[in-house]
Amino acid sequence: MKKRICFVLACHNRRSATLKCLESVFQQESDDSVEIEAVLLDDASTDGTATSVMEYFPKVVVLHGSGSLYWNGGMHRALGVAKERNFDYYVLLNDDTVLYSFALKALLSTHEKLVLGGHGSVVVIGSTQDSRSGQLTYGGRRSTSNWNPLKMEKIEPLDEPVMSHTMNGNCVLIPRAVVDKVGNLDGHFTHSMGDMDYGFRVRKLGGELWVAPGFVGVCDLNPGSGMWTDKRLPLFKRWTRLLGPKGLPPLEWMIFTYRHGGWLWPILWVGPYLKFWIKAMKG
Repeated sequence: MKKRICFVLACHNRRSATLKCLESVFQQESDDSVEIEAVLLDDASTDGTATSVMEYFPKVVVLHGSGSLYWNGGMHRALGVAKERNFDYYVLLNDDTVLYSFALKALLSTHEKLVLGGHGSVVVIGSTQDSRSGQLTYGGRRSTSNWNPLKMEKIEPLDEPVMSHTMNGNCVLIPRAVVDKVGNLDGHFTHSMGDMDYGFRVRKLGGELWVAPGFVGVCDLNPGSGMWTDKRLPLFKRWTRLLGPKGLPPLEWMIFTYRHGGWLWPILWVGPYLKFWIKAMKG
């Protein structure tokens, strides 16, 4: 019986990047035992992304958003549609990621190895690297503090799978049994936090997260220009960006810290906002 695998993506006005990503998806090394499909949420792109995807990749199910879904909102809707078709595996994939041709094979073989080794409800995280430096960009995350579980570091991929505490959602293989148990990405989150939240939820429900050996593709870091950390912006604009969809919206950040921050969650919740103004007053 074939393994039916669905790549789940969301996009907005990155036509060239999205097409390169999908090209890498459908050029994966596989045999007749694997069937690859994809569901893409196009969040009202104005650069012709949806039209080009339907032209060049007719197998892709293209959904249309309002333009205000952002990453997590788009992925939430795309995964919801994919779930209805009962695939064997789902791969969360950022549309600016270009996979190596062996990526899917590496993710599946890692999953199989761990399951045969007695591990249950396994999610496999693929690590990506910078296109120029080759350095780790996205992948697994490990908590580094006993009192602040949200203080994390990136996990460098090794020659063997490495256990992880949570994840970036740039390239993640999730078997159907885990999706059936954990559910969808949480619609409370607009842009970020949804992938990290999902990783924590998997572990709280008895699942395991593992980083696959080596790198599975290329995905450069977001440069952060125009974000709340961009010191070139006026102070008030930076503050509004911090509170906005791509920053730390207070309600969403409260939900995240309450769920995963431990008993000190109120301090972790208010911390970024206090730090912002303390640094601003110091100049």
